[in-house]
Amino acid sequence: MPLQTLIDSDGAEKSVLCILIEEVLRAGVEEICFVVRPGDAGPYGQEAAKYGGRISFVHQEEPLGYGHAVYCAREFVGNAPFLHLVGDHLYVSHSADGCAQRLVQVAQREACSISAVQATRENYLPYFGAVGGQRVRERADLYRVECVIEKPTPTIAEQRLLVPGLRAGHYLCFFGMHVLMPAVFEILEEHIKERGGKKGVTLADALSDLAEREQYLALEMHDRRYDIGVRYGLMTAQLALALNGRDRDMVLTRLLELLVGRELGQVSDLRSLT
Repeated sequence: MPLQTLIDSDGAEKSVLCILIEEVLRAGVEEICFVVRPGDAGPYGQEAAKYGGRISFVHQEEPLGYGHAVYCAREFVGNAPFLHLVGDHLYVSHSADGCAQRLVQVAQREACSISAVQATRENYLPYFGAVGGQRVRERADLYRVECVIEKPTPTIAEQRLLVPGLRAGHYLCFFGMHVLMPAVFEILEEHIKERGGKKGVTLADALSDLAEREQYLALEMHDRRYDIGVRYGLMTAQLALALNGRDRDMVLTRLLELLVGRELGQVSDLRSLT
């Protein structure tokens, strides 16, 4: 999916990979590491070549889980906080600041691990990890995380993830980006040893443990994230980028033409039937 090509908000044709790289660079990040399957570094490296020595690749030799994939970048990260994004989401900001840029700014101010989250309807719970917790005093968009569950059922979410102030039927689900302290690697290492080389090492489980050991916050985002891996996800992301960019009027005109043409076609069919 990261090699798929879209038209970005600036009107330029880019791969998903390059759009994500530019999102990260806007946040002030200087070095970027991609965790990839064996054999994928070649085509990804060609696509990211224009960004020069800023890009590194680490192979996840076996698909042991999302948490294990993050752990593979431990040597690259070292003992520093790091920004983590998933590779199958695109982000559309409604302000001049990028989504990752805003998350990094808050993480620097709070000096702790922080995940971006979004109030999400319960019918989307099968697609996201979700958090429960309490709003930080005098902050409308910041929460102290107490519980993390990967893709909870509505019943479990209602029992464990209700957050005061959210609309009924909505939960704080992961936005697809995190700023994490290196302590998360120690937790992931524990989980990997517990699994004994088996699949199922999740980042959500590690973050749940992190919340019990040190301060871990969630920043509610009012921008939009688009999962390009779901059905029509790539098309929806493309429309979102276009409607947020310089070609907005042209795209709206073409969408209107399509809708009008469809309605006129239906009217014509009805007339022919009568």
